[in-house]
Amino acid sequence: MDSLDGAHGVAHDGAMDQADRDLRLDRIEAELAIRALAARYCFAIDDHDLDAVGELFTDDARVWSRDGVMDAQGRAAMVEQYRGRFAVLGPSNHFSHDHWIRFGDDRDTATGLLSAHAELYRNETPMVTALRYTDVYRREQRQWRIAERQLAFLYYVPLAEYSGILGATDRMRAHATPALADYPEGLPGWRDYRP
Repeated sequence: MDSLDGAHGVAHDGAMDQADRDLRLDRIEAELAIRALAARYCFAIDDHDLDAVGELFTDDARVWSRDGVMDAQGRAAMVEQYRGRFAVLGPSNHFSHDHWIRFGDDRDTATGLLSAHAELYRNETPMVTALRYTDVYRREQRQWRIAERQLAFLYYVPLAEYSGILGATDRMRAHATPALADYPEGLPGWRDYRP
């Protein structure tokens, strides 16, 4: 006997119902695993655990920042990139916020946009940053990993300069020369809103 799926408006038989339920369950489990992956990343970075960091990424992973400071392709190069960052990074506290995960036709691939903050001690200076990770996740041998990660910064400033930072455009102050922030000024909606 056919039934009407209210969510899709498509008539199908019991076998299709089971396939739909299986896909939905797979997506729920995948989303939970990807959210756990994001949490594990924060802990591995704060612990300066390069082995754990490496395990979170695929062999061919790419990790880069929109400002061009970071860019590594492949797990070995990416781990070396983090080793260099840890050399100037003291204690830190990374924490993630909203995580928008999307799935397409490939059950073993997903994309995500993750908002985050970090409190850091960098080059002997207490700092704070707000950023977004634009990710591609891939399931390999039943394990979800990060295949691509782009970092974009709303601000990265010494704690002493935090007050009023959102009123400035040169919110990237982690390096010797202040630079423009990665977002939101360049986003289409932001450009439309601000004349």
